[in-house]
Amino acid sequence: MPQTPSNAPELTVGQLAARSGAAVSALRFYEAKGLISSSRTAGNQRRYGRDALRRVAFVRAAQRVGIPLAVVRDALADLPQGRTPNREDWARLSEGWRAELDERIKQLVRLRDHLTDCIGCGCLSLETCVLSNPGDAFGERMAGSRLLPERRRAPGAGD
Repeated sequence: MPQTPSNAPELTVGQLAARSGAAVSALRFYEAKGLISSSRTAGNQRRYGRDALRRVAFVRAAQRVGIPLAVVRDALADLPQGRTPNREDWARLSEGWRAELDERIKQLVRLRDHLTDCIGCGCLSLETCVLSNPGDAFGERMAGSRLLPERRRAPGAGD
């Protein structure tokens, strides 16, 4: 693990990766998405402020509970640049995300409870298929495999 002097005002990408547990590629991705920011040295190397450690922790915690990165980015954008998200920030934001998470949980429970109804059928037109074909809407028009686009062959085309 790269050593970071305790008085160093900035971290290299390797130091940030080692301290945060995020891969260097993830840090570059987070930066490209506007979740963290860096400055550049004269040699064009990235340097991160110490606030990036807490921002990365914030992003990873939000990801673990399924919050999309665009939502996390918007939440971080509301914080003054350079200020690290604190406990109150997390409490406020997570409360706002609770309804979305509850809806996802309901969807996952519905999927789990009805998944065995459809495994192996492949037709997506069973009247009982509440996942892909609620109310057998497709069955009114056609049978399952016909839902896939048919490939048209030119006249005289060989196999």
